[in-house]
Amino acid sequence: MRGSALLNRGEIKKLVEEEGLIMGYIDLETQLQPAGFDLSLAEVHEYLDAGSVDFSNAERRLPRTRPLQPDGEGWYRLPRGCYLIVYNEAVRIPLDLVAIARSRSTILRCGASIGTAVWDPGYEGRSSSLLVVHNPRGIRLRRNARVTQLLFLRVRGVEEGYRGAYQRERLEG
Repeated sequence: MRGSALLNRGEIKKLVEEEGLIMGYIDLETQLQPAGFDLSLAEVHEYLDAGSVDFSNAERRLPRTRPLQPDGEGWYRLPRGCYLIVYNEAVRIPLDLVAIARSRSTILRCGASIGTAVWDPGYEGRSSSLLVVHNPRGIRLRRNARVTQLLFLRVRGVEEGYRGAYQRERLEG
């Protein structure tokens, strides 16, 4: 297999349309980028307590969260702090791809960042990420705003896909 390891707009579009790589998007043409796909904001949650992480996951405990409500015009007005965000889009990553996400530059320029994990080969679900508002004046985010760009890279030799606790998260059925 020769060529770029990073998928381009045309390759992503073909996988979305023919194989359901991404579902639940708002506008395919707007969200497709030259080398990625913009994920949009569905929900913002505030953290209510601490979580726990250990080596074996035997004592793993996710913190409780509570969804915040946007104002009457669909805006979340977020002071400095940490938030859990949930995306509108669900993904179905095939065994020959891995996805990595980055904050969109506008989010960074507004004084916020989005911390993400790797979307492993075989992962299916509607993911969440960590939004950190650094700006002392806060940030306003409108529901459905494009906040994160998902990049897809080719990977070889994966025989068994993701089987972790978050497989099929927020998917019905």
